[in-house]
Amino acid sequence: MNYLAIDYGSKRIGLAIAIEGIIEPIKPISNDSNLFKNLNQVISDYQIDKIFIGISEGEFAKKTKKFVSGLQNMVRLPIETTEEAVSTIEADKIFLANHKKKKSYKKTIDSISAAVILRRVINS
Repeated sequence: MNYLAIDYGSKRIGLAIAIEGIIEPIKPISNDSNLFKNLNQVISDYQIDKIFIGISEGEFAKKTKKFVSGLQNMVRLPIETTEEAVSTIEADKIFLANHKKKKSYKKTIDSISAAVILRRVINS
């Protein structure tokens, strides 16, 4: 099965895929009017079978749940939410351990966080 993990954010949507068990962060997409169109393209391009969405606690969780509801109306795939506690902190450590250039941080951290979420789900 091919999986997609989503780290929902107010500006960027971090994405990671797992194809035959190999997890890879992919280019994030903007949280704008083309969000669902762009997600549909990713789902099609990678032949996704199931989607996992990280969900936080507090006020932002409400926005994420609204996004999940919209996505459920758009796709006919199983969608599961999963706790994303400290996934960004873990993603920071991965980013720094790989000596990435600081200017690429904002472009990649959300997708690394999505990969952390996906790894947790697959390994559980």
